Amino acid sequence: MAPTPARYVLLSLPLSTFDTGDKQEALDSVKATITSDNGSVQPFPVPSFKIGTLDALVQQADDLAKLDTACEGVVGKVGDALRTLYEGDENKALEQKMVNDKPTDQYLRTFTWNKVRYRADRPVGEIVDILQKELATIDSDVKGKFNQYNGVKTNLATLQRKQTGNLATKSLTPIVNPSLLVTDSEYLETHLVAVPSNLKKDYLKSYETIAPMVVPRSSIQIAQDDEFVLFAVTTFKKHSAEFQQKCREQKWTPRQYKYVEGGKEEEQKELDRVTREEKKVWGEALRLTRTGWSESVMIWAHVMALRVFVESVLRYGLPLEFVSALVLTNSKLAKKVKTALDSSYSYLGGNAFGRDSRGRITKDDAALTSEMAAAGLGHGGEGNEYTAYVYYEFEL
Repeated sequence: MAPTPARYVLLSLPLSTFDTGDKQEALDSVKATITSDNGSVQPFPVPSFKIGTLDALVQQADDLAKLDTACEGVVGKVGDALRTLYEGDENKALEQKMVNDKPTDQYLRTFTWNKVRYRADRPVGEIVDILQKELATIDSDVKGKFNQYNGVKTNLATLQRKQTGNLATKSLTPIVNPSLLVTDSEYLETHLVAVPSNLKKDYLKSYETIAPMVVPRSSIQIAQDDEFVLFAVTTFKKHSAEFQQKCREQKWTPRQYKYVEGGKEEEQKELDRVTREEKKVWGEALRLTRTGWSESVMIWAHVMALRVFVESVLRYGLPLEFVSALVLTNSKLAKKVKTALDSSYSYLGGNAFGRDSRGRITKDDAALTSEMAAAGLGHGGEGNEYTAYVYYEFEL
């Protein structure tokens, strides 16, 4: 049974929401709000970055939203590639999903910003550009190697079918005795025809008359398997094309065959060569895809950290006093997490949320939702609904 993907919630809240303004107490308050039954809460430290103009921040929020979507796509494709390499075995693929030599969930739960690779004293726009280029490189490298592997795998499957398929598809080199074929005549030609076993009687009754100038009584049975019977039959060359077409109409399969001395040994050598190549390229694809997973998840985590920072600045303003947290949950409990957070922090949205006579949230304001979505804000979970606080949902 395939493991259930983990669902994560990434959020930030202004410290002014909490009595003491202490980050640890704020985290404890979030933990109490969500409760351990619905998910586990971990700190998600976000450094302070250089802040530009308001227009630049709004543009960066939009760029980061697009990059977030791109990251999700690349991570999904790399995950699919790992499953394909393990022929759909999700558990084996999961064993390879390490990030910086840690299981993916552990990397996210213990996330720290990579200050060496992405210096926090750079402008946000520069960091976004670096992350975009790195993601594009990973996507290209994994795609290229995986396409190479698929090509080799297809080639191997074709060669194996020639060795193990039925008489309508497999190689005839080890089956046909060349002495049975007319090869040195100016006028005559021998055809090999794979006939379905249930049509054998019909073939024997009619092969002489389906086309002109079929040599009478020339049909010889060469081989038989569970599905087909292979016959050799001789015709005049000038009617060969018509004979083959008539065979196809009768659902008999004409086989192309040309005797080559040493052909059987050459076919086996080619099969052995491609088998070795497939193993080699499989290993290369696995190593690159494993690296691709690590790198793409790491980039995605940094993109989300930047999104939290940019949107927190846009929402909560200066000074930069907010607490960010990661909630590990699952698809069934994610809605409960969101409901619990809304119950405690929806007031941060001011008039963005309508309330009934008891003060309960009824529906968010559609106009404000549209405006926030246009600015690249409030995209979290399913759909693009506006939330009263910074909130993102993602699955790995």
